[in-house]
Amino acid sequence: MDPSQKTSVISPHKGLFDLRLNEIWHYRDLFGLFIKRDITVAYKQTVLGPLWFFIQPILTTLMFLLVFGRIAGIPTDGVPPVLFYLGGITVWNYFSDCLRLTSDTFVKNAGLFGKVYFPRIITPLSIVSSNLVKFSIQFLLFLIIFLYYYFSKAGISPNSTLLLLPIYIFTLALMALGFGLIISALTTKYRDFSFLIQFGIQLWMYATPIIYPVSEIPEKYRWVILANPVSSIVEAFKFGFMGSGSFNLPAIIYSIAFSIVLFFIGLAIFNRTEKTFMDTV
Repeated sequence: MDPSQKTSVISPHKGLFDLRLNEIWHYRDLFGLFIKRDITVAYKQTVLGPLWFFIQPILTTLMFLLVFGRIAGIPTDGVPPVLFYLGGITVWNYFSDCLRLTSDTFVKNAGLFGKVYFPRIITPLSIVSSNLVKFSIQFLLFLIIFLYYYFSKAGISPNSTLLLLPIYIFTLALMALGFGLIISALTTKYRDFSFLIQFGIQLWMYATPIIYPVSEIPEKYRWVILANPVSSIVEAFKFGFMGSGSFNLPAIIYSIAFSIVLFFIGLAIFNRTEKTFMDTV
């Protein structure tokens, strides 16, 4: 072989917390292809295609409006119920989709991982990135409804904290990625987690102030809701755009710190599992 010819040396990464940014950059084209694949495959053989990005939150909002608004009569802090529910759903959908899709990284891609080398972390990172497209579309729908009620003088009062939206989304992405990496590692040995994840996400949603405001929770139980690291993000999102809810800076810092720690724990478990997962999948 010509000594001047470029070669690639594949060697084990040194640390459990090694994100291998150099390798990710080297495989950036593959990263882009994974993002494109995740977007196109989702609704590839459907009649309505990308319209489902709009239909899903609309139908969910209408269901919440009927069940929790009309039948249960749960108040929405003086905010129009449609806007209140849609705001929570938009934020929650991004988090839940990232968590659900990254949680089966090893099992779903076992065939690919066993044939060719590339940094395995690219797969969950591409899922989180591709879901940003879906979030952007649903956020556009939220903005349209938001502007309608804002110019209709519906009593909503946006404020400057809405500028922190990128931080909220980054925190949710990091949190979902951390949980997803841990669960994906566990499912290589214990497939039960793949059956429990959807049920767990559904329960988690009801423990998050999406269909109800935190102000309606009795004071002595409120700490339980606020211990949920997603709650402060959802509340801050609603507060920034609608003026309802609360902006609790210590709670937001707690969510950010929780996400960072969880991500590095998940990264360590993921990096350790990828060395031997082909023997167990």
